[in-house]
Amino acid sequence: MRIGAIEAGGTKFVCGLGDESGRILDRISFPTEHPDLTLPKVIQYFQDKQVEAIGIGSFGPIDIRPDSPTYGYVTTTPKPGWGNYDMLGTLQRVFPVPLGWDTDVNAAAYGEAKWGAAQGLSSCLYYTVGTGVGVGVYSEGKIIHGLVHPEGGHMLPRRHPEDKFAGACPYHGDCLEGMAAGPAIEARWGKKGHELPANHIAWEMEAFYIAQSITSAILLLSPHKIILGGGVMQQQQLFPLIRQAVLRNLNGYVSSNAILDHMDEYIVPPGLGHQAGLCGALALGLAAWNNEASI
Repeated sequence: MRIGAIEAGGTKFVCGLGDESGRILDRISFPTEHPDLTLPKVIQYFQDKQVEAIGIGSFGPIDIRPDSPTYGYVTTTPKPGWGNYDMLGTLQRVFPVPLGWDTDVNAAAYGEAKWGAAQGLSSCLYYTVGTGVGVGVYSEGKIIHGLVHPEGGHMLPRRHPEDKFAGACPYHGDCLEGMAAGPAIEARWGKKGHELPANHIAWEMEAFYIAQSITSAILLLSPHKIILGGGVMQQQQLFPLIRQAVLRNLNGYVSSNAILDHMDEYIVPPGLGHQAGLCGALALGLAAWNNEASI
């Protein structure tokens, strides 16, 4: 079957075509502009693809409550033009097929659980650390929503003792995103992350903040795997620094061999690589098709 996938990011949209085995057969990407410019490109891409379902993993916050009058909307984002925008409805009016809808990070977590680093496990967390910070939660074999959806990127960490940076989040200042996302790195040091040397103190600080969030997540949710993706996590020196910091934070309290003896297999990069978000959207589309087919 032919399933459409949309990874709707705050910086770029990636659209693709795949099948039920998780294979991406075709893809295209373009910058995220005003929705009046972006959605026509999405529609044009899928117009002749004859898809049987489409999955959308979107930047947020979004409304994912099916009984809500604004279900399918991007809600309180500061991104110009996107606040209170009906993305799902815009696509439904053009494509009369089952549509799966969730956050981009929940989609990535779902994709990793279905076909990637967490395949065969009943739980995982997916962090994306890039233009923003997001956390997707897959637990007991399903994506977690709750009152709205997880917004782990806006948890409030302890400050690094040597960090005087005020924070870059327009809502919370020094939340995790405000201290550890790509724009925060650039604002703090005057350079983009990829321009800083691997031994720069920036990376020790970065690991300090990310590890705090992971430590809290382990204590609260006890996931089987933690997956770290996004542009900032392309700095491979971060992985050992984060693993070491998490071990220090836990201080032997969580008695699990996965953490105590196999941390390098517990906190890992995406098994699906750069395709995690798109494959996750594909998985959402497949789930939407299966749900409608079973009714």
